[in-house]
Amino acid sequence: MRKPCAFAIGMGLLAHPATAQEAGAGLPHASTDLFSIILSAHWVVQAVMLVLALAAFVALTIMVQKIAELTLAFRALRRSAQKLSEANDLTAAVRAMAAQRDAATQMVRVAHEEFHALVDFPADPAYGHAAQQRTRLAMERIEAAALARLRAGSGLLASIGATAPFVGLFGTVFGIMNAFLAIAETKTTSLAVVAPGIAEALFATAIGLLAAIPAVLIYNALSRRIASFRRGLADAAAQIERLLSRDLDRRSAAKFAKSV
Repeated sequence: MRKPCAFAIGMGLLAHPATAQEAGAGLPHASTDLFSIILSAHWVVQAVMLVLALAAFVALTIMVQKIAELTLAFRALRRSAQKLSEANDLTAAVRAMAAQRDAATQMVRVAHEEFHALVDFPADPAYGHAAQQRTRLAMERIEAAALARLRAGSGLLASIGATAPFVGLFGTVFGIMNAFLAIAETKTTSLAVVAPGIAEALFATAIGLLAAIPAVLIYNALSRRIASFRRGLADAAAQIERLLSRDLDRRSAAKFAKSV
């Protein structure tokens, strides 16, 4: 006796809709709501989604914090640069920047202290050169500390950008594994069986990308802004060294005039 072909069985199901409905009645109902997908996902996939959502929130929080910090830092740096360009010596610069607490102001004060420490020394160029070297070292440390404060949190952004896609991939693999287990349990390859597992797997991938892409973009933008701030701070340090060199020349000229 010949067995009926698959085409004949399919035509029979189309001819009898009630039979087709009865055939799919035992399959699970897949919701298309994203919130329902999250709630119905495996707890491991839910944990992956939660970690990635927290990572995205941390990246956005760091972005807001760094925007505020960099805005204030650049505003103070522009104010200090303007006062340095208007000052004729270190004393005038210190007085003009007395109310400020930024890195450029700290550099000016260090240079002013080093210059006034030479009062008890003879007007020998060697002492002036040593004072310039000490001032340069102190300004380098001030610059490094200011940049370290601005870079705080950027390492976390880099970690999120590098690891979030792989964490999402772990959730994807686990979701697809659940889909294959559902096939083995129901002994059918219907899309209604594998769709929930595949949906939660793809959603985990999407959340991983949603966490990684902003983190990478924020990290790159933050690196560019910090590099720009470093150039501005280097310009301020050059102006301070110019004022210090001018004050040293005046001191040497005054000592020489007294000796003559």
